[in-house]
Amino acid sequence: MTLGIFLIVTTEILPIGLLGPMADEFGVSAGRAGLLMTVPGLVAAVAAPVITVVTGRLDRRVMLGGLMVLLAGADFLAAGASQYWVELVARVMVGMVIGGFWSIGAGLAARLVPERWVVRATAVIFSAVPFGSVLGVPAGTFVGERFGWRVPFVVLGVAAVGVLAVLLAVVPALPPLQVTRVAVLRDVLRLKQTKLALVATCLIVTAHFGTYTYVTPFLRDVTDTSNISQLLLLYGAAGLAGNFLAGTTAANHLRATFITSATLIAAATLLLPVLGHTTTAAAALLVIWGVGYGAVPACSMTWFAQAAPGAREAATVLFTSSFQATLSTGALLGGLVVDAGSVSTVMLCGGLAALLMVLVVSASVLDRR
Repeated sequence: MTLGIFLIVTTEILPIGLLGPMADEFGVSAGRAGLLMTVPGLVAAVAAPVITVVTGRLDRRVMLGGLMVLLAGADFLAAGASQYWVELVARVMVGMVIGGFWSIGAGLAARLVPERWVVRATAVIFSAVPFGSVLGVPAGTFVGERFGWRVPFVVLGVAAVGVLAVLLAVVPALPPLQVTRVAVLRDVLRLKQTKLALVATCLIVTAHFGTYTYVTPFLRDVTDTSNISQLLLLYGAAGLAGNFLAGTTAANHLRATFITSATLIAAATLLLPVLGHTTTAAAALLVIWGVGYGAVPACSMTWFAQAAPGAREAATVLFTSSFQATLSTGALLGGLVVDAGSVSTVMLCGGLAALLMVLVVSASVLDRR
């Protein structure tokens, strides 16, 4: 499961590291190239409930295998695209994979491990998110800078075929325990804790992806460094640490962990325009940012799961939908700010959104007390 999400995350966010070369190749602005991040999220937000409901009676292992085939096709199409619209079609396919695989796979921890290990197993599955940053994006950026931006997508396509073989060989048959219907999704959405999880997730994911999508232009233009792939590697390593820290604290201190992660993201993005003119300072702030964001997916998924313990797949669908819709919206809003202002301005806006999330979750803690 972790390998599959690792490839999906890497494919989804790889354009962040290759935004410049891809924009130049297709003759589009950096803001318009940001659609390569926006489109998969928007599609995933719709695909998550649709695919889960339509395929509710199918074995989950079979569904996951079919989605890996689609991911391989999307990677190969992206590598061979000769026009921008073809690249966008490939990104639509990626969005369908994200919506289906995350919704089905991210909530399977409860069926693969004993109950006492579910939160930690969820953290292991979501370690694929920082692993995508610590390994996938820096490695893809490195390969793209030396051999052309198309080569990393070919590598990802081949890797997806390999993960498909391992998935079918290792993961047991997983017939659906509860068919996720629209009515189930509606009932879970009405829960107060689900609504709070939605608000918190939307704010922090907007803050992160509205800024991180344009971190490469920031490092190139403001920090004026050529060590972008190394800095992204450092960020990803910090994200991995943040993910595993969240795996040990989120079960008993969920909101405190979530507030801490958002505070770190706010501090890093607000200080980057002020202190990020040197490589050393930018590296330090990226470490803080990475630790903060590394905790976000596990905290968000855990909150949704705790809100609806009797309908885990439905909770995962809502998590996936909200996460991906906000990811794409954040990238889109960030692009608008970058085109109208600057990469420094978008960092400040993201920091303010993260601070708002801190206030909302803090208020929910006080309300519970």
